[in-house]
Amino acid sequence: MNNNSLVRPFAALVLALGLVISATPVSADAKKHGHGGGHANMKKIGMAGDAAKVTRTIKVVMHDNYYEPENISVKEGETVRFLIRNAGEFVHEFNIATGPMHVTHQPEMMMMVEHGVLEPDKINWEAAKAMQKSMGHGMHNEPNSKLLEPGKSGEIIWTFPKHADLEFACNIPGHYDSGMVGKVKLTH
Repeated sequence: MNNNSLVRPFAALVLALGLVISATPVSADAKKHGHGGGHANMKKIGMAGDAAKVTRTIKVVMHDNYYEPENISVKEGETVRFLIRNAGEFVHEFNIATGPMHVTHQPEMMMMVEHGVLEPDKINWEAAKAMQKSMGHGMHNEPNSKLLEPGKSGEIIWTFPKHADLEFACNIPGHYDSGMVGKVKLTH
């Protein structure tokens, strides 16, 4: 049995567990870093980039439950185009943030599951619109993040900050904890 034949059943188990467990409690430290409605500290992770300033393109493939490549190295201040493809059987997210910001975002993703927005292999956009209307979030429209159904592709253009401890991760319940996270190494 190879590693790939073990990944699919493990990913299904992780997703199933993620759908039935309660959201991870959010620490006061994580709340300070903001995500979702706040975005108070978004600039410390960078900002949406200008396509005319892109210095290179990095292709990212999301699998059940890992990324290819597993880690990324970028220059401080660099503007990068990420071409993201979901090659898995489940919905996945590519989200650039700090660890505490990911912790803060995870309960929001759990709420999207609870409101029927996120299903294992699809995004229910009607439920997302209803959640957006009633709660102010649900559409998952952030410049640092892409949420993709299986077989779908997307793009993020991002300008990285001078100093930050960043990672990219999938915050769908159970995915981050199963290892769907990678480091962003900033170089001079």
